[in-house]
Amino acid sequence: MSRRNSHKISERAEHLLKILVDRYIRDGQPVGSRTLSKNLELSAATIRNVMADLEDMGLVCSPHTSAGRIPTALGYRVFVDSLLQVQPLNSQDEQRLRAQLNQAKNEQDLIQQASHLLSEITHLVGVVMLPRHNSKTLRHVEFLPLSGKRVLVILVINEQEVQNRILTTTRRYSASELEQAANYLNAAFTGKDIDSVRQNLLKEMRDTQETLSAMMQAAIEMADKAFLAPQQAHDMLVSGQTNLLDVAELSNVNKLRELFSAFNQKRDILGLLDQALDAQGVQIFIGEESGYDVLGDCSIVTAPYGHNGSVIGVLGVVGPTRMEYQRVIPIVDLTAKLLGSAL
Repeated sequence: MSRRNSHKISERAEHLLKILVDRYIRDGQPVGSRTLSKNLELSAATIRNVMADLEDMGLVCSPHTSAGRIPTALGYRVFVDSLLQVQPLNSQDEQRLRAQLNQAKNEQDLIQQASHLLSEITHLVGVVMLPRHNSKTLRHVEFLPLSGKRVLVILVINEQEVQNRILTTTRRYSASELEQAANYLNAAFTGKDIDSVRQNLLKEMRDTQETLSAMMQAAIEMADKAFLAPQQAHDMLVSGQTNLLDVAELSNVNKLRELFSAFNQKRDILGLLDQALDAQGVQIFIGEESGYDVLGDCSIVTAPYGHNGSVIGVLGVVGPTRMEYQRVIPIVDLTAKLLGSAL
């Protein structure tokens, strides 16, 4: 886990801050001097003085409804960087992750499973950026007619990735026409990059479209639509948004509406995941560190995943700043490693 420069505070203040953050994460209630005195061999006056110093440094604050203190985003940062003791993942969660990711049948299943598992095990929101492959090499393509002007495309790319898509075409194609179009594309372009296949084919054929045979017209339309990167090529899968309904700090209707909108639009969260693509290991964005107002009351724990030494995506967990970091961090870390190995 990367560490940032934390504020220099005394050992006594560090110890008190750690107890306060641990207690607040556990109970969700502002922590007062009397509660802290039960865990420390210090007078109530000394504790009040240290708490005042922590408040002056911006590490804790006092909600207007209580005399107790809660950690600020900066306080959580010091806690995470300097005071947090990450515990090994418990064997039950580890076995569940390994077993369910091993059962996935293809890349799409793996991504969906990873997102669901992150959500279910942490009881927060799981997000997984879809893999960003540098190239998509055509291995095989088949077209099957469906009802009306719809065509099922079975596309095999790279080594083992299979994608099924349903296209809506400009006219109805017979099974024979689709078979001939697929045969032509497989014979002419197997082993070549899909993006270049589509661009070159369209460029070469567009000027002579009037003289093309029905088979070639079918091949052009199929290549134009089937080889086009899907809408979600640089997208992400999100699971467990409803878990946030149980988080008291995010229970404000307007906050929830903005958060759910961010998950649906995905732009802000994808921007954050993009920042973590070049990171080494687990990264934690706390509150305003994300750079997005809508995530100001949230923390995001991320880790990159990949295979053969290259990073192709990022996954993570989104939740309140009051999250169990010591538990969430190893879950995110292991899930990223297992996803990379499974890919």
